[in-house]
Amino acid sequence: MNDFEIRVLNAIKNNNLIKDGDKVVVGFSGGPDSTTLLHILNKIKSEKILDFEIVAAHINHGLRENAVLDEEFVKEYCEERNIPLYIKHADVKQLAQDNKRGLEDMGRIVRYEFFDEVSKETNANLIAIAHNKKDSVETMLMNLFRGCGLTGLRGIEIKDGKYIRPLINEDRTDIEEYVSGEGIIPRIDESNSDNTYTRNRIRNIVIPSIEKDFNPNFIESMIRLSEIVKENDDYINMVANEAFNNIIISQNDDEIILNRKKFNELDKIIQKKIIMKSIQAAVGSTKGVEKVNLEDIIKLCNNNIGNKYLTPNKNVKIELKDKNIFIQKK
Repeated sequence: MNDFEIRVLNAIKNNNLIKDGDKVVVGFSGGPDSTTLLHILNKIKSEKILDFEIVAAHINHGLRENAVLDEEFVKEYCEERNIPLYIKHADVKQLAQDNKRGLEDMGRIVRYEFFDEVSKETNANLIAIAHNKKDSVETMLMNLFRGCGLTGLRGIEIKDGKYIRPLINEDRTDIEEYVSGEGIIPRIDESNSDNTYTRNRIRNIVIPSIEKDFNPNFIESMIRLSEIVKENDDYINMVANEAFNNIIISQNDDEIILNRKKFNELDKIIQKKIIMKSIQAAVGSTKGVEKVNLEDIIKLCNNNIGNKYLTPNKNVKIELKDKNIFIQKK
């Protein structure tokens, strides 16, 4: 194995991303990143460095004429290497219109839903995504511009449940050099230069401008920031989890009951973490719950007025009664 492959292998081993007996769905667009990821995972498997299975999943978003050529490349690559391949065709533009979402957002939703479908169909326990270091910085900036909290500056995690990202610590330049050195000509998505998309504007305009005018090592600086944020956020989460366990009264699939008196004694940052953790557990998502909602919930709890409630989004109800806090799925 060359130096690049060894780095990726070490990332897999050091972060316990893949173990013997695992089955991995690899998101495979045919671009440099996903081709590199699939190529290295297949090499690790073929050389029996780790004993696991892989299947590839490709989605044709129906947005580009060259998507047909991408699909042909993906098919040929997998056939040559006997890698099982699953393909889905989706009219993302129409879906975006029907669901009143942007193309970027809808495309991401469709991809991840498809990866989940393939993992269930193949009994795979992991899904590998080919995000790299620059993707993580782009995500941090997008979150920052939208007004994120501390968690939004963590960047993209190398492991998030069943999702793994073995290339997250690698530079895009190194990825492109690797795949070229392997004699593979990956597909290039020409829409990456279309700056009508938010991520593309950040990638093609914002970051190059910062690197040129302010800090040529901006990417590395942002990665250091994400590492600092992760350390602090992990500590706060640990404290919040301990506090949560101390104030919880009961929990089932769609309701969590907390002791209001004990909750009111906690620091505000821990209170916010507990509210978000409780909503996630009761509803399955915290989407739409904003800072102002958390402030309102904390204020309501501190006022100690019984039989009052708030609905921070359409899926959750926060109710005060019997000296307790009820976080309920609507």
